Amino acid sequence: MAGVRALGVLSRLTLRRYSVTTGSTFRTFSVAPAMLARTHVNYEVKGDVAVVRINDPNSKVNTLSIQMQKEMAEVMNEVWANNDVQSAVLISSKPGSFIAGADINMIQACKSAEEVTNLSQEGQKMFELMEKSPKPIVAAINGSCLGGGLEFAIACQYRIATKSKKTVLGTPEVMLGLLPGAGGTQRLPKMVGLPSAFDMMLTGRNIRADKAKKMGLVDQLVAPLGPGLKSPEERTIDYLEEVAIDCARGIVNKKISLRKDKGMMQKLQDYVMSFEVVRNKIYNTVHGKVMKQSKGLYPAPLKIIECVKTGVEQGPTSGYLAESQNFGQLARTSESAALIGLYHGQVACKKNRFGTPQKEVKTLAILGAGLMGAGIAQVTVDKGVHTILKDTTEPGLARGEQQVYKGLNDKTKKKSITSFERDSILSNLSGKLDYSGFDKADMVIEAVFEDINIKHAVLKEVEAVVPPHCIFASNTSALPIKDIAAASKRPDKVVGMHYFSPVDKMQLLEIITTDQTSNDTTASAVAMGLKQGKVIIVVGDGPGFYTTRCLAPMLAEAVRIFQEGADPKKLDALTTSFGFPVGAATLIDEVGIDVAAHVAEDLGKAFGSRFGGGNVEVLKTMVDLGFKGRKSGKGCYMYQPGLKSKEVNPDIDDILQKYKMTPNPAVSSDSDIQYRLVTRFVNEAVLCLQEGILNNPLEGDIGAVFGLGFPPCLGGPFRFVDSFGADKLVEKMRHFEAVYGNHFTPCQLLLDHAKDSSKKFHK
Repeated sequence: MAGVRALGVLSRLTLRRYSVTTGSTFRTFSVAPAMLARTHVNYEVKGDVAVVRINDPNSKVNTLSIQMQKEMAEVMNEVWANNDVQSAVLISSKPGSFIAGADINMIQACKSAEEVTNLSQEGQKMFELMEKSPKPIVAAINGSCLGGGLEFAIACQYRIATKSKKTVLGTPEVMLGLLPGAGGTQRLPKMVGLPSAFDMMLTGRNIRADKAKKMGLVDQLVAPLGPGLKSPEERTIDYLEEVAIDCARGIVNKKISLRKDKGMMQKLQDYVMSFEVVRNKIYNTVHGKVMKQSKGLYPAPLKIIECVKTGVEQGPTSGYLAESQNFGQLARTSESAALIGLYHGQVACKKNRFGTPQKEVKTLAILGAGLMGAGIAQVTVDKGVHTILKDTTEPGLARGEQQVYKGLNDKTKKKSITSFERDSILSNLSGKLDYSGFDKADMVIEAVFEDINIKHAVLKEVEAVVPPHCIFASNTSALPIKDIAAASKRPDKVVGMHYFSPVDKMQLLEIITTDQTSNDTTASAVAMGLKQGKVIIVVGDGPGFYTTRCLAPMLAEAVRIFQEGADPKKLDALTTSFGFPVGAATLIDEVGIDVAAHVAEDLGKAFGSRFGGGNVEVLKTMVDLGFKGRKSGKGCYMYQPGLKSKEVNPDIDDILQKYKMTPNPAVSSDSDIQYRLVTRFVNEAVLCLQEGILNNPLEGDIGAVFGLGFPPCLGGPFRFVDSFGADKLVEKMRHFEAVYGNHFTPCQLLLDHAKDSSKKFHK
């Protein structure tokens, strides 16, 4: 979701904090009497305070389902009708979760935009009733307070939050192609000011409790408690409840004021914001940033800006109406369906369908302290796993250890962890130049050079020193695992674990199994990946597996496009305008031109002329001249330390001139170039499903988006085929096939879907 998260990132604006008061209109809300005993919301009266507790019995987190909303309305009506109750506290009984948002299934069940708009309006009415409550309501927040949960909290009169790492507040709706639909676009700007509100809603980023307090999103913080007669979680919830009850009474007794006195700076900012020209400058700046980063491919950020502007400029009635109508429209877009599909895919790919492994991996050894090996160590040491990082040279090992330290130290600078926690985590890492300690390893991951002979050598060395139960995993990006396992005495313990660079930022882990890989080995690999925080797909063995196999023909096509006269900047512009977060030329540099050339040759041998396109000699000549991409400072572009901007490498002109091809005007428009790249990627993905490399289309979409940067707004190659139409895609491929031959021959499964429009990869 990184591509989606980046859509609305805002740079700091000069006016950081101000409020815009627009007033509010009262809305009534009525609910039918309860037919059954309440299961999601209950309350008890403690003196003159009603403590309302929420707890969804069917989920690990609380969501604003229809049942939850119904019961909440019943409870609040009873609280308001009870003359003995002077105030209320809203708290979750579920550890680590206040309310994680609205129920996505409830939104997806709607058949029209009007139905979704009605859902939004019901939520708006309910929360406005809370906001106008004659009895003050204190939201006691512990754990995730996201989406509709945050909208609920900011409708209350006062907010207390635990200063826990699990307590985060945010509006992630934009990452699902939606917007805050229960008053969030109207209340947030009043509470935290326009720039902060836009930053929250357009990025979907989580905000920790201490920052929320500084922003004015939370009124008071409570420190979590440690263990006692009860667990830390139970003690913290009990203590939070006590503090919240005292606050509720304090508000009633006028000891706590709900009216915040404004300082001189705040008053000055309010005055500045009273000028329409200032507000328009903010709207235009934000709109420009969104268009630059999203290329206009995601409608939700633009609708969020529209809703906020409508509320501020035309008043709350217009603002709430715009919010509910836009929420309904967005919920029915293909972009939202794609992003919600990816969300469901992420959830599915964070489960271990192979069961619990017989032995937990407590010691992980990594061979090779390069970028990949050190990256794997980075995502392992902080999970409580003893990690051995082995290299053949002292400088290599030192560089790898420094990479792990820097990653942790950066977290210390950002105050995500303390320096004590950093040093404690680093104590899990052992650097080695030999195999000492490997006798206790439960799993070994090799991240050595992509050479089958080197991999065979280290496999034999490892098997001579590790215990019988130890699993051997290869981080190869293209070499078939069965070929690597051919040198093993126990091929059932050999598996592929293909990480993506940079390992600490890329979410995907592609696990590759052979016919001989045991179920327990696969279960252990998945369990390890999940512990490392990865989204996991498990695929069958073969040259390039799934991800590299999809990427290779697209990059081959990119080289051909270079040879036909397009420069790197134009190629990048065409791919990013289609929705790829990273342009094709930049991607080649990031992968490494030497790696791309190596993979192109290997897969060309494996799949024959079908994997052709541009001349691989273009890449090999670049490598010979030292142009290996970002890592060498030169590739398609030139890179300078500390500079984000990059210029095209002028030295590649002579290479491209040498291998120049004359473009065919019939297939060389900007749109043609985009579809030449995309259809080769998509066709290979569908062929992987046809051949059984992929288990299902869902994992294919997740692998393509999270590992290769396929446009998130399209939902992955399989969802793209469903929405674009297999028949239209085949028609385009036939057009290209007439010029370029079997590089564009559609696979049989794609042809089957083209012939029968009722066939869909996603139901």
